[in-house]
Amino acid sequence: MLETEVIHSTNLSNAPDDDYDPYVCKLNPELRAVAKEELHEDDNIRKQALAQFREWISKHPNIKKCRTDSIFLLRFLRTKKFSVPAACEMLERYLTIRQLFPQWFTKLDIEDPALNEIFENGYLVPLPERDEFGRQVIFSVGGKFDPYKYTSVQMARIHSLICEALLDDEESQVAGYVYVNDESGMNMGFVSLWSLTDLRSILKCIQNSTPMRHKETHFINIPHYANRIIELAVSMLSDKLKKRIMVHKSVDALKTKINPSILPQEYGGTVPLAEMIKQFKEKLIQKRAAILALDDMYIKVTKDAVNFAGNDIGDIDSGVVGSFRKLEVD
Repeated sequence: MLETEVIHSTNLSNAPDDDYDPYVCKLNPELRAVAKEELHEDDNIRKQALAQFREWISKHPNIKKCRTDSIFLLRFLRTKKFSVPAACEMLERYLTIRQLFPQWFTKLDIEDPALNEIFENGYLVPLPERDEFGRQVIFSVGGKFDPYKYTSVQMARIHSLICEALLDDEESQVAGYVYVNDESGMNMGFVSLWSLTDLRSILKCIQNSTPMRHKETHFINIPHYANRIIELAVSMLSDKLKKRIMVHKSVDALKTKINPSILPQEYGGTVPLAEMIKQFKEKLIQKRAAILALDDMYIKVTKDAVNFAGNDIGDIDSGVVGSFRKLEVD
């Protein structure tokens, strides 16, 4: 068996030792309580889980290079509520999708001209202020993405870039994420942007392989012709995620669920969207080297791993499953 080469932050090392990276919990008392109640996390469980996780990585026959610093491993442990086997499986899937779909998950560089332009246009921006539960809100404006100029690959890449810039944040690992999607301005180009096969694959990756606690998803201003696209995507989600989707007929309705003060100024908040873009751009530049260094990780992909992505779309009705119509609308 080849010895696993572990990556501590951005440095390579051959000593998967659980003492090299002393963890100091920086969560506030409120989030510590949430971590204990919802994730079963305390100092002792965390220490044991990290040690077991590192040992599993060091003995994995196919994982050749992997980060083993605490913050990285806690992405998976917290998402899986400190079930070490489930966290190990998610890490394996996370590494695998990076190998299977490098066009979506690797070389995520804010200095890439297309990604930079898409971001600066305001298509996808994490809000600087968290909601009342401490959750990171990620704000999307569909009309800011030009489907005639950019591809579904570039859409997936900007989502991956933003997520990787956020995933090491401990507050978000515990509290989770909320998504707000303003679909006004979407045009007919979105209808043919994604193939059914790619749409299913990317949604499967998001659900099964991305270490994020998806808490709520909100949609507003959906054009009538976009209903079918969103309905199709929703039909591919797990029942758990479907129940966390809310559709609002107006921004005012959204404000009953999201504190308007944290939204962009254009939606009732105080900070202009352009300023939010500028602020997060600085974070992307700061994290650029660390995000690109993720490409150093490597797992040998087996036939079973390839099959996990699943391109069989036989159980999806091309006429669109009607689950979207049953979602909560206010």
